[in-house]
Parts: sequence; structure tokens; C-alpha cells
Amino acid sequence: MPEAFHHRATLKQNLGQKNKSFKSKHATKSSLKELAKGRVARQSPKATQAANAATQSKLNRRNHAKQTQQNKKHALVSATRIFSGADGAPRIVAVIPLTADVSARAVAVSIASSIDVSAEDAPEAGIWKIRADRFKTSLQFMILPYRDLYGTLDACKAADYVVFALSPETEVDAWGDMALRTLQAQGLPQMTPVIAPGFPVDPKTRPGICKSLLSFIQYFAPEQTRILDLNASSDCLNALRSLSEGKPRDVRWREGRSWVLAESVDWADGSLAVTGVIRGMQLSANRLVHLPNYGDFQISKITSAPLPKVSRAPGMDIEPAVLAEQDAEDVDSLVSSNDPDDMANEQTWPTEEEMGDTEAANGSETGLPDADNGTTPKAVRRIPKGMSEYQAAWIIDEENEDEDGEKGSDEEDEEMQDAEEEEMVDLAPDENDMESDRRSVAFQDLDAEEEEKQLETWRSRQREEQDDLEFPDEVDTPKDVSARTRFQRYRGMRSFRTSPWDPYENLPRDYARIFQFEDFKRTERGVRRRAEQDQAAIAPGTRVTVYLKDVPREAAQHDPRRPFVILGLLQHEHKKSVLNFAVQRNTEYEGSVRSKDPLILCVGPRRLKVNPVYSQHTRGGGKGANNVHKFERYLRHGHTSIATIYGPVTFGKQPCVLLKETSDPQSPELVAMGSFANPDTTRVNAKRIILSGHPFKVHKRTATVRYMFFNSDDVLYFKPIMLHTKHGRTGHIQESLGTHGYFKAHFDGPINQMDTICMSLYKRMYPKWSELWKEKSNNSTLSDAMEE
Repeated sequence: MPEAFHHRATLKQNLGQKNKSFKSKHATKSSLKELAKGRVARQSPKATQAANAATQSKLNRRNHAKQTQQNKKHALVSATRIFSGADGAPRIVAVIPLTADVSARAVAVSIASSIDVSAEDAPEAGIWKIRADRFKTSLQFMILPYRDLYGTLDACKAADYVVFALSPETEVDAWGDMALRTLQAQGLPQMTPVIAPGFPVDPKTRPGICKSLLSFIQYFAPEQTRILDLNASSDCLNALRSLSEGKPRDVRWREGRSWVLAESVDWADGSLAVTGVIRGMQLSANRLVHLPNYGDFQISKITSAPLPKVSRAPGMDIEPAVLAEQDAEDVDSLVSSNDPDDMANEQTWPTEEEMGDTEAANGSETGLPDADNGTTPKAVRRIPKGMSEYQAAWIIDEENEDEDGEKGSDEEDEEMQDAEEEEMVDLAPDENDMESDRRSVAFQDLDAEEEEKQLETWRSRQREEQDDLEFPDEVDTPKDVSARTRFQRYRGMRSFRTSPWDPYENLPRDYARIFQFEDFKRTERGVRRRAEQDQAAIAPGTRVTVYLKDVPREAAQHDPRRPFVILGLLQHEHKKSVLNFAVQRNTEYEGSVRSKDPLILCVGPRRLKVNPVYSQHTRGGGKGANNVHKFERYLRHGHTSIATIYGPVTFGKQPCVLLKETSDPQSPELVAMGSFANPDTTRVNAKRIILSGHPFKVHKRTATVRYMFFNSDDVLYFKPIMLHTKHGRTGHIQESLGTHGYFKAHFDGPINQMDTICMSLYKRMYPKWSELWKEKSNNSTLSDAMEE
């Protein structure tokens, strides 16, 4: 029988197998000493150094964290010290209504009612000061009316907190949205959004309303996490607590600057006395101050203005002491520009004054002497049959058309000449109608509505901007004016980015009036260091009376419903130079923004009337190889541009806002916002135009080009300038062909018959001189807003 099958025994221990021993338990010191047998482990020098470095690094981190904590605590105590105590400075709170049905006074009264403060002396608009003994501080409300934009901007320049009052029933209109965007671009202090009182809200709908309003306000301030409803007493107390405790958020552009919110204003013999508390940086009597709408002024002296004590007997008030006076050796001058010396500064082109003097000397507008009597031949005009002399006066003689026709402007209208000309609308009647009506009617006027419609179409700014976007910089060479005359101020460049351009050649007269800094950053550091180390300056938190020299009387007649703020200037901030601002167009603005359009520039404490010139912003903000930047005819959406103006110098990266005036003086349009870049006077903003031609005949790399010029002299004049095509070829003019402007050109590769031959020409562009923008009288506007 076969042997029975069985499995191999797998559990049987192999004689050569050695199982792994279990891990030992915790080793004691004695066991480790026994295993070492007296040997001592030595650490390598690298390991010792690493251990020491780790220990030292840990100590350094602890020490650095401790110092940072102490610095933050010291900064908090220093920032809030001016608010503490009975004589502490009040916290300035601007109350801004964003809808017409909201009362700013009701908002301030509701916040003050949480500590049982009487509201009898609270004005409808103006300054209202209360004492919050519970929080050991005082508040100074700036109650602003609705639709007072410039008063709102000035209030936020001096405020520590901003309370935006919203309505639970009315949406924020276009003015409120524009005001929020403008304030956000200018720089906002710490803000507190609230729901105005006086609107009973259903408890069921209240969470949805609060959520909707919070979502709206978070679009402008994403850090906001809550909106307070002043219809509830608990939220009123929370609003007061947020305004009375802690340190107000710093506004970047106000760092290192001082300002005073006026509590009283008096004028006498050209001297304006402003009483208030110094805020921000210390105030020096040798520096200038700026009054919105009036300009810059010198300080004659600063005196103390202590608060009157209630317990003091009548007649025992302390006389004000002189704290600081003007130092004749260190005071800043009001001279903002240089007086150009026409003999020392060469002018390539005659100025308007020189042209006027020539015309006055010759006794005629053309600059030519009058002809003697009887020497001018009498022109004989043929009058068609059936036409009167008055009708015949409108007929243009063909022989005189070439002499009296349209001529190229010497300035080329700067921008307007580059747009494509619109075809003339044919208004002439049919030939049959001309024959039948020649004796009765020579011309038929359009009605006023049709005439206005066609004029708007012809002047359409949107059409010009669209043409410039589709065909950038392309212009047509005029036939009636030679190209060398029409484009005599333009030059050719081999490379726009690397070709040299002397920034000091052919400068306009305005360049002789400006100031130039050798090293602007170093100057700024020195100015700020001297301002911090000025021992004669008055510390912030001091209640003083500032006396300003040579102030017009109307400055003291300000509207009491608006804040009166004087803002301190740093040294040299009155000097005018070439300023460059990096700006972005407002996404909500739909109009056209062209270079040299009149705008209002709000930067720092100032508002200026400017005509900026726009140019491309170099990547990285640098100057490039030759500091030449392409001029832009329009400020477009989606990218950053540089706006160049003549204006007073400003230190720091200050935000700026560009506004456009409308029929409503308190509702301008927000055009763009940005920040100050630099005061570079050597920046060249080069305007480019492209003359285009058609390749008439092509033979490999040689082409006969027409329609770029219309006479042979122009071809010879522009012969040294390099040509290029839209398909990427480059070449030069070889010779002129004929008398009608044809020429032969040779390129670096084969030319396509469908290609376009181009020539780029460049001219430097300059802005216009800026002026101080003065707000129009708005008493009637504020009165209408108060009545609403």
C-alpha cells in the first residue's frame, strides 16, 4: 500500500533558528555604567557648537519676543497717553451719514445717551464735545451733513474714528458709494459702521438686514466683523466703548505730520488765531501749515490755551504764555517756484510773450507791416446770376483756397490732431434741386436737434478712444502741409528703450521755475530726522492757539457746520517740482479720461487743479535704460499708469485721488486713485505717432512705398529714420522716386504685399502748471441738504 500523505510540520523549531529577543525595559544608571565598563562618551566639537548655538538662539528668541512685547506696550501707552486725564485731548469722531434719511446728530446723541449725557447742546451739524467719565476720556464729535464731500474729506484727515451711519430702509445711493470709495483711497482711520436710530426694525428681519449691511461695508473694509444697531441700548454702549478704549488705527500718510482741529477761529489785521489741540507729530513754528481752499501760510507764534477751570474765581484765569515763535534764520519761505531768467535759459521755441511783443511792435496780428494805400490789388469776385452780394460772400475762391486753407497748428493741439478725421457730412442738396432752387435758396439749415446730434457724433470722445485702441498711435500724413513742417518737433529713435535722450534739451519755460532734488530719499530722511529732533517744537496733546500770518479775512468766515483743520507741512513741501503718481482708473467710471483733461487732485492735505499727462508704468517701477516712457493719450482700465504734473513736493508714499467736477459741486466723479511715486524731473514722457505707407511694388526685400509722404522733400528729410512693418521687418529708405512722395525701401527680409510700412516718431510731452483748487461757495448746497 502507498504511504499515507501528510503535511510538513511547520511549527517544529529549527535547530539553527534564533528568535529575536524581547526589547529590554528602561535601563537604569547602574546598568548603563556597567555596560560602559568605565568608558566615557566624547562629543564632537561640531555637536557642542550646535548645542550651544541652539541654546543661544532660544535665548535670543525669548529676548526678542520680550522686547517686541515691551515696545508694543510702550507704543500703546504713548499713543493713548494724550487721551487720558481730565486735561487729555479728546478723541475725534467723524459721524458721516451715507443716505438722505439718516441724521448724523441722532447717531451722535444715541451713542452719548448710553452714559446719560445731555443732548441739548448737540448741533445739527458741527462739533459737539462730551465727557465720558466712565472710560476716563472725552469725545469730540464732528457731525457732518449729507452730501458734503469736501467737508467729509477734511474731517477724515483729522479724525481718530469714523462712524458710518447706514439706514435699514434705504440703500446707499451713488453719492454714498462715491464718498466711500474716495475716503478709502484717501486713507481711512478706524471705522465703526452703525445702523442709525429712529427706524423700528422687526426682530425677525433684523438679522437679515444686519447681514446685508455688513456685507456691503465689508466690500470697502474687509476687516469689519460686526455692524452695531443703535436702536438697541446694548449696541449703543458697545459703540461708545469701541470709540473710547484702545489705540486708534494709524493712517499711513499722517505719520510724522501734525494737525489741529479748530475749536475757535478769530481774525484780526491779517492774523488768524486757531485754537485747538495739537495732534499727530509735534508742531514747529518754523514750518508752514496748509489751510484747505486757501493755501500755505507761515506761523508767527504759538501760545498756550489751557481749558478754563470751573473752580477758579472770575478774573483769575491764567494768561496765555508764548510757547514758540518764528525763528528768522530757520523759518520756511513761502516762495514755491523760481523766477526764470530768460537770458540765462535758452529757448528753442519762441514763447507766447515774445510772439505778443513782436505782434505789438509790428502793429498787426500777423507780425507784418501794413501795406501802403493803393498798393493792394482789388480782387474781382464774380457773382452768379440771381445771387445777392451777401450770399456771394460765403463762396470761397479756388485760387485763394491754397493760401487761406487750413494749416497745421504749431502745437498740433497736443492730442487732438492724432485722432482720425471724421468724414464731412454731405449737406448739399441734389443737382436737380440746386437747379430749381438756386434762385430762391442757396443753403438749407438743419433743425436744432439734428444739428446738435451730428455735432455730438462728430465730437464723440468714445469714438476717438476706440480708434486709438484699435489703431494705436497711427496718424495720416496731411496732404496740404508738408510732413517736415507738420511733425517738426518729432524725432526718430532706433530703440525706444535703450536709445539715449537728453532730458535737459529744449525744456519749456515751466522747467526753469521748478526745484530739483539731488537725492530725494536722502533729503526726506534728513527732513524727518530734523523734525523729530526739533527741541523748540510743541508736543502733541497740548492745547494751543496758533497765529498764522497774512491770512485772508474770508478764511475766518468758515461755515460752522464744517470742520476747520490746519495741517502741518514738512520742510521743503512748499517747493514745486515735477511729481509722478502711480494711478489706476476707477472701475465704476465709464467716461473718457484723456491726457491734460482738467481734474482735481487730492493728495495729503492739498487739493490741486491739475492737467496730468499719463504715461506707461515701467515694470518694477524702475527708470529703464534711458528713463523714456511711452505717453498714453487715454487713462484706460485694467493697468497702472503714471500721472505727471507740476505741483508742490510731498514726502512719503501718500495716497492720491483724481476727481472730475460736475454740475453738482458736492458730487464730483471719482476718476482714479493711486499713490505718490517720485518727483523725477528727468523722466521723459515720449508721445509716439506712426506714419503708415502702402507697399506699391515688392521685389523680395525691396519695396516701393507710397502714401507715407506726398513730396520728395519729405522723403529726403525723414530718410535717416528706421522703418518697420506690422509683420516684424525692419528697414531704411534708399531713395526717393518721382515727385509725389514715392520711395524705395530695403528691409532685412522678404516683404509681403499685404504688409504695412510704418515709421515711428516721438515727441516729449509736458503737463500744465497746477494751481490750488478752491471750493465754490456751498452754503446754499448745505442748506438744501439740511432741509432735506
